[in-house]
Amino acid sequence: QVQLVESGGGSVQAGGSLRLSCAASGYTWSNVCMGWFRQAPGKEREGVALMAGDGGTSYADSVKGRFTISKDSAKNTVYLQMNSLKPDDTAVYYCAASLFFRSCSSGFRTPFRLWGQGTQVTVSS
Repeated sequence: QVQLVESGGGSVQAGGSLRLSCAASGYTWSNVCMGWFRQAPGKEREGVALMAGDGGTSYADSVKGRFTISKDSAKNTVYLQMNSLKPDDTAVYYCAASLFFRSCSSGFRTPFRLWGQGTQVTVSS
């Protein structure tokens, strides 16, 4: 069964850090576009970070300089290191895999076919 499983969410105070993990099973995705998205209550889902198959990265303006996406191909896992967290970062975070696209040339509009179940991140002031 092909699936993505996120972990690492939790509750932190503003200024704190968390590292989210996204483990893939049933599929070797290390050479495709992967992404992290989030959805806050009452808001639309938004893109946070992308990593292309060649390792190139891009970020939403709201998280640039604070969040870092990385991967461990041997573990088939993508990470999102989140530093200097703010209350506005509170959301359910999802990882996603494009499955068929090596590049993320369409940015957050790249077709992501596989999604994880999400992990809650809560940042208190």
